[in-house]
Amino acid sequence: MSTRPDPAPETAAAPAAPSAPGAAPAKPGSEWLHYAVRNPKLIIGFSLVVVLLAIGLLGPPLLDNGNPNEYVGPQASAPDGTYWMGTTTFGQDVYAQFVHGLRSTFLVGVVGGAIAAVIAMLVGFLAGYRGGVLDEVLSMLTNVVLVIPTLAVLLIINAYMGVRSVAVQGLFIGLTSWPWAARAIRAQTFSLRTREFVDLARLSGSGTWRIVFREIAPNMSSYLFMMFILLFGGAILIASSLDFIGLGPTEGVSLGLMLQSAQQWSALQLGMWWWFIPPGAGITAIVGALYIANVGLDEVFNPKLRES
Repeated sequence: MSTRPDPAPETAAAPAAPSAPGAAPAKPGSEWLHYAVRNPKLIIGFSLVVVLLAIGLLGPPLLDNGNPNEYVGPQASAPDGTYWMGTTTFGQDVYAQFVHGLRSTFLVGVVGGAIAAVIAMLVGFLAGYRGGVLDEVLSMLTNVVLVIPTLAVLLIINAYMGVRSVAVQGLFIGLTSWPWAARAIRAQTFSLRTREFVDLARLSGSGTWRIVFREIAPNMSSYLFMMFILLFGGAILIASSLDFIGLGPTEGVSLGLMLQSAQQWSALQLGMWWWFIPPGAGITAIVGALYIANVGLDEVFNPKLRES
């Protein structure tokens, strides 16, 4: 599966792309905050993400058993007072796996999304501001990476790696999922580079990177933030797909690996709903909450979408 829209995500599962940041410089944070605290989509989306993140961060230290894959209880036991989410067919605690899986899911999203965002900004800002031959070279590089079947490349890489970790998985996802974001940033930078405040900075002798990060980037801050949310959610979806087909981390546990194990050991046929529903619901909740929050942010930052 691919989460590389042009310039906005095309897959049904990926969140919708943010609206253009507009021509005017960024508005004061106080005005954004005024609308943010009154936007139910934003509050609901971010609240759900924060709750799931808190479970992932605080859950493992509170568990008596630090190893989520250890056999600790009766086999195929339904949820009860001792094992809140039941046990697997091997007696593993599903709750322990779930909270550790949340942590891994957020980690791969942050690593993959951050790497993709940094590459996209570097390529997009340079291509959009400098133009000319550099723009043509970077655009060609972007188009080459854009047409490469990302999932197939990740399948090959993961299949030939002896040891796979969440961080390495996030690294490869980030290195292959930045092109659509770079093209979107390039387009916005190209429209902002002719504004008067950029011309004044250029006439004052400011260098390329100073103009980019002091003049152009601040006027795209809301757009860049929403872009990171899309990359974050896309990294989680790609990682979950790799995990489900057995190419996830070789050590530890993730929500995708929980689904893969449940499918491999016939949890659905055995009626062990507590094994596959929590990880599936967790992935859906994270990505869905990010989508809702992204829509809310779009309404906050875009005056045309604000509700009175």
